[in-house]
Amino acid sequence: MTQNPENPYGKPSEAAPSYSAPAPYGQPGQGAPYGATAEDPGKTLGIVGLVLCFVVPLAGLIVSIIAKKKSQVAGFMNNTPAKVGVILGWIFTIVGFIIIVIYIIAFIALLNSGEMTPTTY
Repeated sequence: MTQNPENPYGKPSEAAPSYSAPAPYGQPGQGAPYGATAEDPGKTLGIVGLVLCFVVPLAGLIVSIIAKKKSQVAGFMNNTPAKVGVILGWIFTIVGFIIIVIYIIAFIALLNSGEMTPTTY
């Protein structure tokens, strides 16, 4: 048996890092390496919800709320896209509802004014 001049007693040194073989393909790994941060599971969904707020506000609001809940369950409290999506989703949904109500009132007023009566020939 040959001895390592740096470690004459043959014991593994505490300072030396110990590496394990990678897990076989298809097997779960050891997790995130030291110093790596875990990915927020609601981050991508939060971005989708934020973008969706500008197209379909109610759907964007719902997706953003789901993303925010997913992040909170995973322990991530700072999901900015989801927070902004919830705020904009509420604002755009309320503004859209007000616009729809104004259109309905204007249409009923136009019907009652007599301006839309058919002309007789």
